[in-house]
Amino acid sequence: MSATHRATVTHAKTWTTPSALPFARQAARADLIEQSHLRCAALGLSRVERADYEPLMRSDLSVARERNQRLFTHAAPVMEMLFEQIVNTESMIVLTDAQGTILHSVGDDEFLERAGKVALSPGVSWAEHSKGTNAIGTALFEEAPTLVHGGEHFMHANSFLTCSAAPIFDPRGNMLGVLDVTGDQRSYHQHTMGLVRMSARMIENHWLSDDFGHRLRLHFHSRVEFIGTLLEGIIVVGADGKILGANRSALDQLDMSSAALRMQSLASLFGTTASAVFDHFRAPLPVPMCLSLPNGRQFHVSARFNGPARPLMAALGADEPQAQAGPTGESVRSDASRPANPAVVEAMPAGRLSGLHYLKTGDTHIEAMVQKVQRVLNRDIPLLILGETGTGKELLARAVHQDSNRARQAFVAVNCASIPESLIEAELFGYEDGAFTGARRKGASGRIVQANGGTLFLDEIGDMPLALQARLLRVLQERCVTPLGSQKSIAVDIAVIGATHRNLREMIEAGAFREDLYYRLNGLVVRLPALRERSDLGVVARRILLAECPQATPQISAAVMALFGRYAWPGNIRQLANVLRTAAVMAAGEPQITEQHLSDDFLEDMQRLRACVPAAAPRIAPQAVDTTPEPVAPTVMDPPAQPLITPPVIEAARDGASARTLGEAEIEMIRDALAAAHGNISEASKRLGISRNTIYRKLRWGKGG
Repeated sequence: MSATHRATVTHAKTWTTPSALPFARQAARADLIEQSHLRCAALGLSRVERADYEPLMRSDLSVARERNQRLFTHAAPVMEMLFEQIVNTESMIVLTDAQGTILHSVGDDEFLERAGKVALSPGVSWAEHSKGTNAIGTALFEEAPTLVHGGEHFMHANSFLTCSAAPIFDPRGNMLGVLDVTGDQRSYHQHTMGLVRMSARMIENHWLSDDFGHRLRLHFHSRVEFIGTLLEGIIVVGADGKILGANRSALDQLDMSSAALRMQSLASLFGTTASAVFDHFRAPLPVPMCLSLPNGRQFHVSARFNGPARPLMAALGADEPQAQAGPTGESVRSDASRPANPAVVEAMPAGRLSGLHYLKTGDTHIEAMVQKVQRVLNRDIPLLILGETGTGKELLARAVHQDSNRARQAFVAVNCASIPESLIEAELFGYEDGAFTGARRKGASGRIVQANGGTLFLDEIGDMPLALQARLLRVLQERCVTPLGSQKSIAVDIAVIGATHRNLREMIEAGAFREDLYYRLNGLVVRLPALRERSDLGVVARRILLAECPQATPQISAAVMALFGRYAWPGNIRQLANVLRTAAVMAAGEPQITEQHLSDDFLEDMQRLRACVPAAAPRIAPQAVDTTPEPVAPTVMDPPAQPLITPPVIEAARDGASARTLGEAEIEMIRDALAAAHGNISEASKRLGISRNTIYRKLRWGKGG
């Protein structure tokens, strides 16, 4: 750094020492330093050990920097701004990765030279196990801002330093690295730690905006004038109202860990929904919302949103609402008549269309199913939803919740198959402080308590461990839950909806599922058909495209719909949505989705089916599907129909010998198409309805490559 640059800013040298801190903070720091020293001694480190002068090899440092390039991109401008605040103070700024390896540093030239003598330079690890007690390594261990001053450093060689470090986290609570300001211990300034903490939060906010630029973000604070400053909390909200991430200020204000906050939804946290937020901020000059936590604490909230609102399952609902100007000029979507996404149903205001209404397709079987469900609403009768993965079981559960008297309370979904068996008990029932190793301080409320007053949706209930089934049964019978490590029971009032793709009766016979729990959950049973069994494939496909391309929705060609009609859809609606999302991107600006816009994997499956199964009449008329918006919402059930292609047929088509013969036939067909197109790959791909990459790959395979 040049002398001219170092002289650009004058920094007031009103120095003090950490001893000037309040007594309580001094005691906490003393305990933190003592614990760190004990760890270092246990590691066998010596206080008189010479500094490690062996940084990473230049190539290894380059790899580390490349791996953390995104962190540096967000941190570099903040580091330069911070340097302007500490210039000419015998200091330097350090950025490390999550392992404590120094990636970059800036500072006064003379101090950089002094720091180099104790290996405080790029490529060197300053984790505790390498350098003993120091702000970087100890902040990594404590996962909290840390000050280490003078002789508090474990190694005597570092006692001339004073270091203030703050960890940097991503919106999901994962450690990204550490930002540190290190200087001569005689130049300690009480405001340095504040500067470092605010700078780290600035980096985190940049990262959050980069991660979730096209998601709804709520900026909040208990004092309205702090919205828009580094003191504001920011939470990111998914299309279904679930909390996806947050910045450190949000966690501090809400007094929650990142993991605990991501268990929440807008309904459980603030008693509102994404649709209500959109409605509020669609006004030309909206004022901040006033929202309250369950404990009554109030916050002023502003909303920001960039980009198109195209939630995955909104496709299965009505047409997208129009964009409105948000509070900061960003686009915010809202609709006075219904939620922007039918999955966001936790607290539907009165007067909105029924959630179950959105499931109707005009089919008599669907009408009968909806009438059955409506008869058990608000009668404390459990609902059990059966069906394959991806058929829309949670969507139906949310619709039931929306139509019930509990709609203004939380809808809490628990996927029993996705939570590790060792954690599912704590997730469901909660735990007290110190209940088990690794539990966060202050404990955590379980999902059952979070659903109090609302609906608990137990997805894949058949995957719940047998030992926990007894505890769940007791909760359902007694309407009380006892957190792990606690002697106190908490009364709960919940409606329970279960769902599974398994055959619970067979599991009962095998001793894998409790019969008494089955009958406790089995109030009304409805079965969602697989997509291959439904007769409304065209309607479902149309609504998916409406969500993906609300402004210029392409039609689906008759040839593509014929393919869809012959396919078995093992992934059901979720798989169809993925196929159409890719096709919509490939067909951007074109009026129709054709075979050339479909993914290679899907086309290869269809090629196998063409070779192994005689052509059958499609379930829909072979014309292009009109995607004009219509006010009919998601379809999750239809009258069962015989599948044209069954899974065993698909598996037979994937048999090794058949695949080899089919592969040879495909290669011959490709070569014939190329000859007819005079070697033009693009023309051949259009004639065959496959991509250029598929042609290249097939020809390489045919040559044994």
